[in-house]
Amino acid sequence: MEALVVETDPSPADVQFLDDRLYEFNAETTGIRDGTWLTILVRDDGGSIVAGLHGSTWGDCCEIKLLWIHAARRRRGLGSRLLAAAEAEARRRGARQIVLSSHTFQAPTFYHRHGFETLFVLDGYPSPHGQHWLRKRLLP
Repeated sequence: MEALVVETDPSPADVQFLDDRLYEFNAETTGIRDGTWLTILVRDDGGSIVAGLHGSTWGDCCEIKLLWIHAARRRRGLGSRLLAAAEAEARRRGARQIVLSSHTFQAPTFYHRHGFETLFVLDGYPSPHGQHWLRKRLLP
């Protein structure tokens, strides 16, 4: 019987391997094979990342997995610019909706201001907080 090995610091290559295998399964099962990463980075003059957004498009959907802005650069409209750029690219790729999740202590109200609706909240993740699952429909 194969050994189960719990890893708390897996290599990025191992995580990518799993992600690739799941994408292959999903593409084979659905017939939808147009999955593409969507990453937008903002770098300072020295080349360090100070903000960014990461997700993907697949089929007619866009999923935003990460949106982060360095604390010193928050509340200056950078998050709105990143989100608008992601939405424009998602539309260009034919997406009809954007989905994402945000903990209650992160930015659900930011997303609400940008036209996202909360579909549901998973309370207690992590306790005592919750996680919002949000969607924005993109009209043609």
